[in-house]
Amino acid sequence: MKLIKPYTEILTDLNGPKFLKDIEQVARTCYKSEDLISEEDDSSARELVRKLISRGHEAMLEFGDITVKFVCDRGVSHEIVRHRVASYAQESTRYCNYSNDKFYGELTFIIPCWLKLEEKTVNYLGDGDHEGACEEEPNNLMWSIQMESAEASYLKLLDSGWSPQQARSVLPNSLKTEINVKMNLREWRHFFRLRCSNAAHPQMQELTRPLLEKFQASIPILFDDITY
Repeated sequence: MKLIKPYTEILTDLNGPKFLKDIEQVARTCYKSEDLISEEDDSSARELVRKLISRGHEAMLEFGDITVKFVCDRGVSHEIVRHRVASYAQESTRYCNYSNDKFYGELTFIIPCWLKLEEKTVNYLGDGDHEGACEEEPNNLMWSIQMESAEASYLKLLDSGWSPQQARSVLPNSLKTEINVKMNLREWRHFFRLRCSNAAHPQMQELTRPLLEKFQASIPILFDDITY
């Protein structure tokens, strides 16, 4: 089995002033102030978007969207899909057969952020060598062995004739999943307010806080007022 840490990948190109200028174009329809659009740069767009956010007129932000791929565990993905105003495309355990060659005949699990484990391919059950794996952290070893036990059961059930959608019933929340998420800018702001807070699950914070920083670096006016 393979153990990896979670990560995100922004699939939408955030370079340049496109998001701000698109929002400005539609927002100025409300005020019929298209004559104030700056053709040379995005200065007028920045000023208008700043005013929209300060006035709470965030409906205009729905005219821009961003797609992000999350590589996380199934438990975290279950929280992500609770956001209603979004589109999702997720790795399917009904159709993905992890015994196939393209998955190298093994399962991948996400390392919980509170465990002191490094990314690696391990075989605790097969070789019986637990020395050095988690000597100082017995809970690390307990978790790792449970993941490999789930993998062994899953592969045996497939070998016995079960389909992937049947065998997946033994898989834990820590199973790696990939989920593409498209939200409009207004919903991303709502997402970050909820999922970056101290009340959010630790594994969710592990993903969303660095992601928010990436958003802030690329399009700061839209996200630099969100803190945690």
